[in-house]
Amino acid sequence: MSWANPEFLWFLILLPIFVAYKIWIYFSKKNAAITFSSAVSLSNLPGNFRAYLVWGTPLAYAAAFTLLTLALARPQIQNTTIERSAEGIDIMISIDISSSMLAEDIQPNRLIAAKDVASEFIAQRITDRIGINVFARESFTVVPPTLDHNLVQNMLETVDLGMVRDGTAIGMGIATSINRLRDSDAESRIIILLTDGMNNAGEIDPITAGEMAATMGIRVYTLGIGTRGTAPYPVDDPIFGRRYQNVQVNIDEEMLIQIAEQTGGQYWRATDLEELIEIYREIDRLERSEIDEIIYVDFEDRYPNYLLGGLVFLLLAFLNERFFTRSSVFHP
Repeated sequence: MSWANPEFLWFLILLPIFVAYKIWIYFSKKNAAITFSSAVSLSNLPGNFRAYLVWGTPLAYAAAFTLLTLALARPQIQNTTIERSAEGIDIMISIDISSSMLAEDIQPNRLIAAKDVASEFIAQRITDRIGINVFARESFTVVPPTLDHNLVQNMLETVDLGMVRDGTAIGMGIATSINRLRDSDAESRIIILLTDGMNNAGEIDPITAGEMAATMGIRVYTLGIGTRGTAPYPVDDPIFGRRYQNVQVNIDEEMLIQIAEQTGGQYWRATDLEELIEIYREIDRLERSEIDEIIYVDFEDRYPNYLLGGLVFLLLAFLNERFFTRSSVFHP
């Protein structure tokens, strides 16, 4: 609720003055100068309706004054409508699902951590079309870029090792993602590629794939995931059960940096879960959709209700004073 003419609300200060004046008139009338004989015997007689209606006139006048003053202040309801339009970004998230992603240097392991953080990222990108691609020795698209983020999230949950033969075909991971983005008419197209190793499979060299992305105006953000040095890797022994062995972490950072630079992207190294979360936050800040916002403000007047109420009370006060009570102790 807002007021178009709030200055009229100052008139409400006169209301207590009016009430005080009427009360003073009432008590001054009771102390009349003319002396009557005793009327004690009449004190217990019930009064008729006029005895009670005598209070109706000043109360009705007070209500009418209040409502008419509020009507003059012109109360309004503000209705705000916001129209938003956004030019979304097309994003392919390409995840390495080679066996080394089971290493537990990032808890609970690299693959689960990568999926969980990617899921949080997807949930924030409501205006963007997002797809999921996975690669090991081969690469394939789990879900193409779509605005159906529920589908993307559900398909991301199904990503696991063993979906393709083991290996690390980084070039194929980039090339498959490019294939899904090449016909996109989005103003911005990006690939987020996450790997924990070195390219050792696939028909397409990663640098060549990066050049293809650069030619098509697709930015590639590359993420290396894994601690430096060695990482604990689970091994299921049929006799002794699960045990861990430390394996060397080898990430071809020089290649990933080159791919990112030639496409206008960036490279990051995540050695723990907190760093991985922060990397996705940084990508989220770098790749923001431009949102056009138009705000429509409409004011709906509510003063007719107050005006009508004030006139009704004014009429009731007049009728009560002239026809029901005739003369009132409230008149001076």
